[in-house]
Amino acid sequence: MAVATDKLTPLKSAVAGLNQISENEKNGFISLVARYLSGEAQQVEWSKIQTPTDEVVVPYDSLAPIPDDPAETKKLLDKLVVLKLNGGLGTTMGCTGPKSVIEVRNGLTFLDLIVIQIENLNSKYGCNVPLLLMNSFNTHDDTQKIIEKYSKSNVEIHTFNQSQYPRLVVEDFTPLPSKGQTGKDGWYPPGHGDVFPSLKNSGKLDSLLLQGKEYVFIANSDNLGAIVDLKILSHLIRNKNEYCMEVTPKTLADVKGGTLISYEGKVQLLEIAQVPDEHVSEFKSIEKFKIFNTNNLWVSLSAIKRLVEADALKMEIIPNPKEVDGVKVLQLETAAGAAIRFFDHAIGINVPRSRFLPVKATSDLLLVQSDLYILEDGYVIRNKARQNPANPSIELGPEFKKVSNFLSRFKSIPSIIELDSLKVTGDVWFGAGITLKGKVNIAAKPGVKLEIPDGAIIVNKDINGPEDL
Repeated sequence: MAVATDKLTPLKSAVAGLNQISENEKNGFISLVARYLSGEAQQVEWSKIQTPTDEVVVPYDSLAPIPDDPAETKKLLDKLVVLKLNGGLGTTMGCTGPKSVIEVRNGLTFLDLIVIQIENLNSKYGCNVPLLLMNSFNTHDDTQKIIEKYSKSNVEIHTFNQSQYPRLVVEDFTPLPSKGQTGKDGWYPPGHGDVFPSLKNSGKLDSLLLQGKEYVFIANSDNLGAIVDLKILSHLIRNKNEYCMEVTPKTLADVKGGTLISYEGKVQLLEIAQVPDEHVSEFKSIEKFKIFNTNNLWVSLSAIKRLVEADALKMEIIPNPKEVDGVKVLQLETAAGAAIRFFDHAIGINVPRSRFLPVKATSDLLLVQSDLYILEDGYVIRNKARQNPANPSIELGPEFKKVSNFLSRFKSIPSIIELDSLKVTGDVWFGAGITLKGKVNIAAKPGVKLEIPDGAIIVNKDINGPEDL
């Protein structure tokens, strides 16, 4: 262990001099690095993995129905807090500012839809479900400005920041900010596993407990399917489950997602990074590991307080190597889902796929803006007219990567209720009122602009030029 101490002592004194961050952040960072250096085993023993039973991963259909009594429902909802992870920027989709302010549908942003949903709950049942947004230093200032527009709503909105940790220079194990990197590039937010200490350090946790709140429903702000579910909440309260992870059946698109396993008598998240190389293909198979983590998490507030105060949440560390101005740096991160093994009576619930509708790229935006979905009371709901339970697969070329380009290349979003797959490559432009069905492949020849005319109906076709239309 001598090597680790050699690295840690100078790092501690360098971190002590970083005045931009709090004592809590300095301590949290040092303890994360110390755990990393001590080389705690990250990999699991493959032979000990067991498939979880229905007691541990509960089928959604087996949950008890909700009593029809609005007074009972109000009592349930008054115990709940909704928390959205709002630390991410819209950069991958070519947008500036927080990802949650990208317009999803009818001119409404992710955040608008979330607020409308909770407004409707609060007014329907006369309850007070607050909304918490966990920002990062990247999204904090913008978010503060944006939420002013909700000041007249009946939803209390609280924001707090997740930790700000210094990036580590790989070569000599010093914090990047101590090397004169004074801007944002010297820092990183350490993943959403940080939600638990940050809730506590911000003072939000204690004030929510004082208000009689019992559970927090945590989800990514870009998952349109993550809506408040009374059956889940009621089940957790009745069975005193301190933690619940919503999982859903894997499709071939989800092979990299983390899965739940039973391991040494506990339910545990297994991520692809923890899988020994010789078992990776087995991990990706849909036969053995049938479910994956949606990152919709329901957690007892008092349990979070107990575990954070005991410093017991030691989630697997995810090392994330980056490069800043040619300097190799390391970010150490943790994931909220990995905390499942530290909570008592933790369970998974195997939920319908509709509770997992993330928007990670413009191809997802095409789905949710199309006639495949309808918008009702802030909820994005799948159109019953679609027979196939699976969504069509959509591949758009790099010309469509940025939201602004995507929007300008579609005069209106095509009808895709009967679409199986769409692949678009090259300089393609879509007119208005187009219908796509079956398997459609549109490829413009290099250097040639291909325009699909208004009102075109394309069924099971490969289109390489105007002559194919």
